[in-house]
Amino acid sequence: MSYQSPNFLLYQDCRPCIFVPAPQDTVLPDGFLSTTNHPTYVKVGEDWLLAKNPRMDGHIVWDPQQQALEIKEFRAIRKNDLVAVADKEDGTEGVLVWDSGWKEDATDDGFSFMNSDVSREKPVDYEAIFEAFKAHKSNGYIVWVIGPALVHARGRVAMEWIINNDYCDALLSGNAVAVHDIEAALFGSTLGMKADGTGAAGGHSCHMRAINEIKKSGSIKQTVLNKSIDRGIMSALVRKNIPYVLAGSIRDDGPLPDTITDAVLAQAEMRKHTSRATLVVMVATALHSIAVGNMLPTYYLNEKGIPEELVTICVDQTEFLVSKLKDRGTHQAFGVVTNAQDFMRLLQLELAR
Repeated sequence: MSYQSPNFLLYQDCRPCIFVPAPQDTVLPDGFLSTTNHPTYVKVGEDWLLAKNPRMDGHIVWDPQQQALEIKEFRAIRKNDLVAVADKEDGTEGVLVWDSGWKEDATDDGFSFMNSDVSREKPVDYEAIFEAFKAHKSNGYIVWVIGPALVHARGRVAMEWIINNDYCDALLSGNAVAVHDIEAALFGSTLGMKADGTGAAGGHSCHMRAINEIKKSGSIKQTVLNKSIDRGIMSALVRKNIPYVLAGSIRDDGPLPDTITDAVLAQAEMRKHTSRATLVVMVATALHSIAVGNMLPTYYLNEKGIPEELVTICVDQTEFLVSKLKDRGTHQAFGVVTNAQDFMRLLQLELAR
């Protein structure tokens, strides 16, 4: 679907946006505007400009030196930043939130699957998903968001193949994904269970032993370079020099040296990749999917500076996660109701053709 910009002739009588200096660091002026994840145009002088670094729950700042608009997180606001102030988003106060940019064309079957509500009773347009991966492999930035269930459900081998074959440009997850992937590489088990469903000897401590091995080396990368780990998701990421962010939580074992335990720092690192994303795939993780969803706009800018829909695929065993994502504002999320192993294996088989 091609993007349709607003007809700004209809908004020519709207006044320019008002900008008020922030009174101090991380404090906004009264009447500040909170952004959505849709394309947002701001009238500066007589021009309608599109703000950079879009995301929901951000704040629009005008930089007079750069003559540019930027959307900043609350914590990034600095004293005297010129912050957009508006109550309305219909253009009358100089701010226009444009959620009508993509109108489905009856002759355009490109990414029409994005408009479907999630349901286990609806067929999944896997062909559209496969085509999205192929299209974004060489001309995009594919971000994966995965949970430990992918590792436990034997999706690990398929994920390793996807990384090795250039269908992953960044991976966002938590401590547990790396721990259990490394456990599988070292001991052939995840949470003490082997691939055949039987328990490993002393299995309850295998993940702790995996953490200890990484700590001996100082990092996941060094452990891979030492050839202590030669397979799995983390090994593939290191060998392909693909960035990953492991965001910590209060329930983590260890944690691994690579895990970022400061939530603010972890979010900042994740944001570096969500701001570049052209395709996002979330598999078997409610916590990280919703967190990443809150950072995502509904679009990215192509090489011509024109908005394109940000394809966002969410895979889970129930409809709950995608419904929750949509409730939290990630309206573009397309749900695939299936288990992680089946999705990953099917994707691998198709992309390997």
